[in-house]
Amino acid sequence: MSKDKSYYFCGIGGSGMLPLAMIVKAAGARVSGSDRALDQGRLAEKFRWLQDRGIQLFQQDGSGLVDSNQILIASAAIEDTVPDVARAASLGCKRMTRAELLAEHFNAVRDSIAVGGTSGKSTVTGMIGWILTEAGCDPTIMNGAVMKNFVDADTPFASSRVGNSEIMVSEVDESDGSIALFNPQIAVLNNVSLDHKSLEELRKLFGDFVAKSKHVVWNRDDRETRALVGSLKLPQTSSFGFLDGADFRALEVEEKALGSRFTLRMQDRDYPISLQVPGRHNIANALAAIAACCALDVPIVKAISAIESFVGLARRFDIVGTAKNVTVIDDFGHNPDKIAATLRTLKAFPGRVIAFFQPHGFGPIKKMGAELAAVFQENLCQEDLLILCDPVYFGGTVDRSTGSDTIVAAITSAGCNAEYIAERSACGDRMVELAQSGDRIIIMGARDDTLHKFAESVLAAIACRR
Repeated sequence: MSKDKSYYFCGIGGSGMLPLAMIVKAAGARVSGSDRALDQGRLAEKFRWLQDRGIQLFQQDGSGLVDSNQILIASAAIEDTVPDVARAASLGCKRMTRAELLAEHFNAVRDSIAVGGTSGKSTVTGMIGWILTEAGCDPTIMNGAVMKNFVDADTPFASSRVGNSEIMVSEVDESDGSIALFNPQIAVLNNVSLDHKSLEELRKLFGDFVAKSKHVVWNRDDRETRALVGSLKLPQTSSFGFLDGADFRALEVEEKALGSRFTLRMQDRDYPISLQVPGRHNIANALAAIAACCALDVPIVKAISAIESFVGLARRFDIVGTAKNVTVIDDFGHNPDKIAATLRTLKAFPGRVIAFFQPHGFGPIKKMGAELAAVFQENLCQEDLLILCDPVYFGGTVDRSTGSDTIVAAITSAGCNAEYIAERSACGDRMVELAQSGDRIIIMGARDDTLHKFAESVLAAIACRR
């Protein structure tokens, strides 16, 4: 499909762009691109890795676009004034979004699994991909996060895997409505909750998504998902969860600091499972992944064997290390559901939590600032502390009138401990100053690949502290 085509990725280092670039390159396309982070001198290791794989990179000044046959891959939200976009328009280049190109590939395969929902998409996609790989199915996997099981010296940025079968698994995004482009054989619906869009919009998007599939894997524990599935006539379904009636049900749950044990009940048979990723939300994620693979006729014993060796994703409860008996964890938490799951996993065990949160934009604060404040209030104790810096911002015309200080004000007015410190580096200094033996420091935020390096710097500073 992409053979002999030439794609130019504007923002090629992005979490959704990079894995897709690798997939279409493996399909025979010529791939080049630019990225604002490259121009700003950030993430040099990632861009060197791309260049080592034969991808030519340019400044984001239009210089990489020289031929009308090039196809520009760019976000629909990118302004027409961006030099790459303006240059492509002047040349008459075709323009596609990342999702349009991905859907073109995804919809062409025989056996496709799309993972949707407000939270857990990347983890469930990684779990399904790992199970299918271990089961010998040789899938292509498109993820928005680095899958640790696929990382090696040659592939440090393993957010995709290219297989040779007619099987593809991909997470699909509701935030921009692009989920509507995908026609999966198997649709996984993790949950339906507030994030980028209103619940009314989400119900429509997710309803249309599952209605197009031949088999729906859905979360019986989630009220919105339960109501949505109940309102539709669907050909085949498999439910998962902790509640009675789930087709794939978790019982006898034992949570551990770095994993869990539980019993999977399916068709009146019980299977013991041990996970290497912590939290009840990851038990639900594992149930979803196993159910999806069983829908593709993977034997249950093979699915269980594989899921027990799944070690997680980068920036998903990613333990950076421990120094002076202080553990630093890096996490992608950025919406109420994700943050709640992370904090509940931490608070299942004793010890103070110092939570740092960098909002993933000014827009999300306007959209769900009250819900973000509420989730921190509900899941942090009096002994805990929350620190917020300014939202991630790498330029653009977004309205910046409502910032992180509004979330902190709401939290402190409710009697909880929270601080607003504009500069992220100063937040790091504050956490190093406050950290005590037994503390867990959790670094949360999205849309900023430098957060992991920030977490590492906090750990290093604690290790050097006298």
